[in-house]
Formats: sequence, structure tokens, C-alpha cells
Amino acid sequence: MPLEIVRNDITKMQVDAIVNTANPKPIVGGGVDRAIHKAAGAELLAARKKIGAIATGKAEITPAYGLQAKFVIHTVGPVWQDGKHGERELLSSCYVNSLQLATDNGCGSIAFPLISAGVFSCPSEIAIAVATQAIRDFLCEHEMEVYLVVFDQKAFRISSSLFEDVQSFIDERYIEELLDEEYSGDFRGRRRLFEAQSYLGDEAPIAKAVSPAPKKKRSLEDLLAEVDDSFSEALLRLIDAKGKTDPEVYKRANVDRKLFSKIRNNPAYKPSKSTALAFAVALELNLDETRDFIGRAGYALSHSSKADIIVEYFIQRAEYDIFAINETLFAFEQPLLGC
Repeated sequence: MPLEIVRNDITKMQVDAIVNTANPKPIVGGGVDRAIHKAAGAELLAARKKIGAIATGKAEITPAYGLQAKFVIHTVGPVWQDGKHGERELLSSCYVNSLQLATDNGCGSIAFPLISAGVFSCPSEIAIAVATQAIRDFLCEHEMEVYLVVFDQKAFRISSSLFEDVQSFIDERYIEELLDEEYSGDFRGRRRLFEAQSYLGDEAPIAKAVSPAPKKKRSLEDLLAEVDDSFSEALLRLIDAKGKTDPEVYKRANVDRKLFSKIRNNPAYKPSKSTALAFAVALELNLDETRDFIGRAGYALSHSSKADIIVEYFIQRAEYDIFAINETLFAFEQPLLGC
């Protein structure tokens, strides 16, 4: 997918460019900077010294040496003070300038750490919001695989109010699911008992089970004639009906152009559930429309799935920001939407 949040060691990412949260001076700092230099070898520091000082928000590029990437992009994030000293703008510039350098050097993929969220003390929810907005704006105009790499799941925090609201929504749906299962099971048990006691001696029957009328055997041709549009056909029809363009929809779905081309050119294409839901979000479908749409690929929304409940939370509120949904899914350790 164009933007993916992953839990990993950034030095092990197999991408064209790895972004380093560099010290403004040509020395090795702590955290990500130290880990990248250690993995790349002494040659990286020698190349970094040739660059000299780097201003906050700016970015420079060097070879990656011992890393699996081609390049290391060095950018200096702002030290967080109180948010009133241009920290957000400088942080956004780190992403914008790094992405531009990657583009200029022919990179097709790039991995970012969460810049300034460590020793520079930027609150995690702000660091995430700035990162995703800058990356989103870039992806509207460019094609690139972008990874936001989080080493520690606990370091990735969405706003506490959103987390608590989603958690309450999940808890309510889980309770509903359990109650439905309990009562439906109890009803089936009572029904079997009721039918078993239909006749009591010479008394009139309390109830009599009625056997359903035998169904008329239908041919395969009859059944196939009733099949609705495939997922691919429904997707293309909805794009036209909504007055949207193909790029607008697949970018809003966090899906790359190659996958969308496969779907467009193959009416029988069956996507993954995460891809089907991503397109439902991109098309801004309501819950009933979403159920029908993903049903064409053989999927259903389930209150037994935490991921499904989280997606339902956003759709019910008509909030169709795929990046916000994926941030929340990641915070709850669920698979992301997209390809």
C-alpha cells in the first residue's frame, strides 16, 4: 500500500531510502541516528561529515553503505517546546524535503521513523498527525511506497479521547455479539423442547412443526442468471456513479496503481478483505452499502472482529479518512486497510 505503518527495526527495512533523524552537527547522536550509523558502518559518518551542519527541517542524502537500502536521507527534526515556535511546520518540512530528495533520486520506496517523537519530545499524536498529513499530500501527486516505522508499539499513541471512544464502541459491539449468541442459543434450545413436547398423551397438540414445502430444483443456469455484479464491476460502476476518477479513488483507498489496474482489467478479481473495505471507505459508502459491496467479494462485517468494528465506527460517523482509520487500527494492533 502507498502508506503503511509497520512495527520494525528501521535498519532492517528493504527500501530504496531510509530516513535518519540526524543530529544537526556531523556527529552521531542517539536513538535512530546511532542505530542507523551502527548498521551502515563507518563510511556513513564519513559521508555525513562531508555534508556538514544541517538546519532544522532540511534534508540531505548519502549512500546507505552497509544497510539494505540504497540511500540514507538525513533530516533534522525540531525539538518540541510548546508548539508555538513553528515546530509543526518544521516537522512537516522534514517529511516534505525527504520525500522530494527520494523522488529526485529515483526512489520507489522510503521508510521514515516517527521524527521528533523520541528524545526531541514531540507528543506522539502530534508527530503522527504531522507525518501522515505531509505524506498524504505527497501521495496525492506522486506514486511511492511510504513506510512509517515504529519500533515500539507503545510509542505509537493516537489521541486519548479517540482511543477511549473507539474502545467503548468495540466493547459495546462485543457485548451485543455475546448477547446475540446467548439468546439465539437459548431460543434454539427452547424451540427444540417445545417441538419435542408437541403432543402430551391424549391432549391436543400445543404446537405442530410444519415442514417447509420442498423446493423446486433449479438449474445452474437459473442460479447464475441471478448473480449480481462482481466486486470489480461494482467498484467501477460506483466510481462512475459517485463522479470520481480512478486515481482519486485508489489513492483515497491507500491502494497502489498496479493493484487497481489488476482489478479494473479482471472482472473476476477477488481482493483481500482489507482492500475491499478500503475501497468502501474511499467511495464513502454507508454501512448497508458497505455490506453489500464487500459481500460481492465474499466478505461480511463481523462484530467478532475488532478490525471490522473499528471500520464500522468510522463509517457510522461518516469519517472516511483512510489514514486516520489505519492509525487507529495500528494503535489497536489490527491489520491496516489497503493492499
